[in-house]
Amino acid sequence: MSDLTAPAQSIVAGHLRRTRRRAAVVVLLGIAAIAALQLDFGTGPSSLTTAELLRGLFDPSSLGRSSAVILWEIRLPQALMAALVGAALAVAGAELQTVLANPLASPFTLGMSSAATFGAALAIVLGIGIPGVPRIGIISTNAFVFAFGSALLIQVLGRLRGTDGQTQVLFGIALFFTFNALVAIMQFIATEQALQQLVFWTMGSVTRANMQSVAVLGVVVVLTFPLAMASSWQLTALRLGQDRASSFGVNVRRLKLFALLRISILTGAAVAFVGTIAFIGLVGPHIARLLVGEDHRFFLPASACAGALVLSLASCASKLIIPGIVLPIGLVTSLIGVPFFLALILIRRGRE
Repeated sequence: MSDLTAPAQSIVAGHLRRTRRRAAVVVLLGIAAIAALQLDFGTGPSSLTTAELLRGLFDPSSLGRSSAVILWEIRLPQALMAALVGAALAVAGAELQTVLANPLASPFTLGMSSAATFGAALAIVLGIGIPGVPRIGIISTNAFVFAFGSALLIQVLGRLRGTDGQTQVLFGIALFFTFNALVAIMQFIATEQALQQLVFWTMGSVTRANMQSVAVLGVVVVLTFPLAMASSWQLTALRLGQDRASSFGVNVRRLKLFALLRISILTGAAVAFVGTIAFIGLVGPHIARLLVGEDHRFFLPASACAGALVLSLASCASKLIIPGIVLPIGLVTSLIGVPFFLALILIRRGRE
């Protein structure tokens, strides 16, 4: 660095300062997400404290049978599921906004969540599932298959000649309304019992979580996130435009293909276990973008941490709004999502 001229040294020093600041922000977001996870873990209708639960994790014999059931079958899987779903949807939203060059893109607004809901409705109302799949798993499997299929439809449209990102967004919005209409038909013909089950599923809830579903979603997140990080510099280049990215040697078509595959896998796996969760795929990336900018080396992990943080706090709120009752977490994210998102937009405009 001593061989550089003074202006060049100043530029390099400024770049290093920004890099260190962004890394520090990601670390702080990670700490905040872990704190929110712990808060969610310690919140619930029972009188068990966080200290007792944490002691039970490392010394199971310190808890009675009923307390152990609360720890291992309710609090821990629900808290972990909320954090994992938040991270998965936020990363999916971040990549989707980049590949479609649209800040309003998210798995919810592009119809992937609605497609998953229709798949679940087919299983709940008509008992239709993938041949060979056990009955206990057909709802989750159908939700995953339909979310994945909707992503593939958007991808196929993206490969048509003359189709741009805006057209893909419009196609996703059309999918959103189409699948919502199909779900409404399912609700109209459903029996009273099936309708009750379907409505509860569409509200989005982590109360169905268990350690097996947590393990499956955890494996999906662990396997897909490193692949997204491996493409981080290409995704950053894509934010400059397809032509600029191509001039850097980026195979844009291949980059979008694999990004959409990761997005569909993350969205399908998340929605399959908890139902429809709105706004996390939209809010998480916007929080990250405000804090660390567009460099995807920091933007992607910051989005994951922000999504986990917001959904863990929403899970806490779902247990505290009405004492003794746990509201579906999807209702809470829908309720607070709109004012929260408007606040983010106003903050961003204020900075600009």
